[in-house]
Amino acid sequence: MVQLTEVEDEHFQNHKVEEYDEDDFTDTGTPPFSACSFPRPPGSPSLTKPPPDSEISTESNYDPTEETLADRLYALRDIVPPTTRGWIWDKVESTTSMVKSTLFFAGRATWAISVSALLVGVPFALAYGEDQNMMAMEQEERMRQMGGELLTAGGGVGGEESTADRVGAQLGSGGAVKAAL
Repeated sequence: MVQLTEVEDEHFQNHKVEEYDEDDFTDTGTPPFSACSFPRPPGSPSLTKPPPDSEISTESNYDPTEETLADRLYALRDIVPPTTRGWIWDKVESTTSMVKSTLFFAGRATWAISVSALLVGVPFALAYGEDQNMMAMEQEERMRQMGGELLTAGGGVGGEESTADRVGAQLGSGGAVKAAL
């Protein structure tokens, strides 16, 4: 069986309150964030500026016009806990992966559909156009034959049929058409 033993930290066993001398503290030291283990964004200016001539400065060396959006976002990383940052990063990675795979699939599907349409549609369109052209040529030939017969037909003298009767017979009207003359 496992036994648990409570071990107190030495810091809490020592209840002595230390007093600090105010001369030990100045505002000219390096900022605490300069020793941070996170890398700075590329191209961002250094946040550590050279100390002023006096030990305690009355003016701030901070210039807000030099700060970029990347600097501000980089400074926010300390506010968000590492577990939350990890969760956010996982969500960003999974969303990016899903978008990439969706776009990849859509691209392949578009390629397959367009190639299939070209391989099947173009020959079909050419054959259909050729068939329509042949039908138009046949119709034109029939019209020429019918027009030639009309021009060479007799005037209806001596028992011959009139041109109107011949046109009616060609069209299949069945009845004879009387000449208007």
